[in-house]
Amino acid sequence: MEVVKGIPVAPGVVIGRAFIHEDVRIRVPMHSITASDVPRELERFEQTLAQVRGDVERDRDHAAEKLGPEPAKIFAFHLGLLGDPALIVPIREMIEHRRVSVAYAVSEAFRQLADRFRSLEGQVFKDKAADVIDLDKRILGRLFGADRDRLAAITEPVVVVAHELTPAEAAGLDPSKVLALAVDVGGRTGHTAIVAGALGIPVVVGCQRLSEVCDDGDRIIVDGLGGTVVVNPDALTIEAFEQGMARMASRRARIRETAELEARTLDGTRISLMGNIEFAREVPDLLENGADGVGLFRTEFLYLMARREPTEQEQYEEYRRCVELLGGRPLTIRTMDLGADKYTQQQAEEPERNPMLGLRSIRYCLQNLPMFRTQLRAIMRASAHGPVRVMFPLVSTTDELKQARMIVEDVREELREEGLDFDEGVDLGIMIEVPSAALMASTFAREVAFFSIGTNDLIQYTLAVDRGNASVANLYSGSHPAVIHLVKAVIRAARRFEIDTSLCGEMAGEPIYTMLLVGLGLRTLSMVPGQIPAVKRVVRSVDVESCERLARKVGSFDSERQIVRTLREELEKVVPGSEDAWVSGSHR
Repeated sequence: MEVVKGIPVAPGVVIGRAFIHEDVRIRVPMHSITASDVPRELERFEQTLAQVRGDVERDRDHAAEKLGPEPAKIFAFHLGLLGDPALIVPIREMIEHRRVSVAYAVSEAFRQLADRFRSLEGQVFKDKAADVIDLDKRILGRLFGADRDRLAAITEPVVVVAHELTPAEAAGLDPSKVLALAVDVGGRTGHTAIVAGALGIPVVVGCQRLSEVCDDGDRIIVDGLGGTVVVNPDALTIEAFEQGMARMASRRARIRETAELEARTLDGTRISLMGNIEFAREVPDLLENGADGVGLFRTEFLYLMARREPTEQEQYEEYRRCVELLGGRPLTIRTMDLGADKYTQQQAEEPERNPMLGLRSIRYCLQNLPMFRTQLRAIMRASAHGPVRVMFPLVSTTDELKQARMIVEDVREELREEGLDFDEGVDLGIMIEVPSAALMASTFAREVAFFSIGTNDLIQYTLAVDRGNASVANLYSGSHPAVIHLVKAVIRAARRFEIDTSLCGEMAGEPIYTMLLVGLGLRTLSMVPGQIPAVKRVVRSVDVESCERLARKVGSFDSERQIVRTLREELEKVVPGSEDAWVSGSHR
């Protein structure tokens, strides 16, 4: 038995037989051609480009029909690459001037481009390399008449294991035959992960050498929530997972019964449970899970899934639709958290070496004012249709906040002059995501109407751990005493100045933390919609006094292990079975 730790992408636990998808690339030897052959080879190249463009468009349409519009938009990048002169022109020149075959010219140009991307730091460049490889396979497959879709040969339910999978291959997976997916490379934000995550099957990436230690037909367990893959598990492990799967299914059914109930503690304290979303279309599911509103609308996905910058009208319509679907419930819109390994790095001529510490979030917005103003106008216009709040991400200095507020005032003045409706009382707040903001919470509390503690980034920056890096992901923990002390400090500052405070990171959706967070003083938690019923069940099983007692106890510990053990023990007392051994999150 071998246990492999990877990066969780899509939840669920599956036990099945492995299907090894080998990444076989066509090797093309150098082949010289005569001057008279050049026109023919150039014509072959143009014809093949047109054929591949048609293939990509069909894959895009297929993905749109099966997975939805967002995953399908990933193929727009492929289409853009096919028309990129920086890639296409050198191929033509190699054929014309070096007089080599079209197959060799394509292979060489794509190899060089992929190698350049691989040589750069950051997941975004690895994602670009995967896109290049995908197109290389497509073009060479067309030139040689090869069948690139080996996965279509799957006839029975299997767990697909691969060293690398392209977005096109992921989109082609049939969920009725593919039980789960485990890939050696990649991260949560990669194109393949985004497409695969929409299939509704457990997905784990970043599994390192899994494809080397696993063979066709091996029994394999994939835990898409914990990010664990077990190859050839022993009888006891299989039994434990099977029993756990049955308990989880039974518990989910019980938990769903609480979705429509009020999130109120045993002593009558109301806890607002909000949802985190990326698109307005997620609101019905959010309400079905019993949410009180939207605590975090990640608007950058409107940019990430499009080839061009969305217009003011397009953004306005998306925000307005969200407001209307919420039916009077609150909507907190986070302004664009662009940068890092997202949209800006894909578009930048000179991508940053360390974008997580670079021009991202509010810093990026303040240096791209036309785009920022466009979004703020759209948000303000949408506020005319229902309760909306604006939240600025990754604020680290008071100067950044003051600049952002000035721009908001300018936008409000513009809308007044144009006679456009908006809510004059829209609250402005910030996310507390970096230690500097947490330490200066009292200063910021004088300037804003609310805080939202973004623990995902706060944990990363406090502990210097990249949670998307499988090599150090085990060090990423919301249970670290330093993280808890910072969260506590922010809550105290907010209370002192009587401003609202919520927490919208992964910690909010993990039942193991619910009692601690309530005990620290939080009354609003925002999470993935599907996590709301489980957290609500804990809320309805405890009283505030016992939560505060637990928070004081945990606050005296200097050991992460001790904190986790205590939280688990207390949760087991109030809601037995809420924590299964393999269900992981930031507390593992």
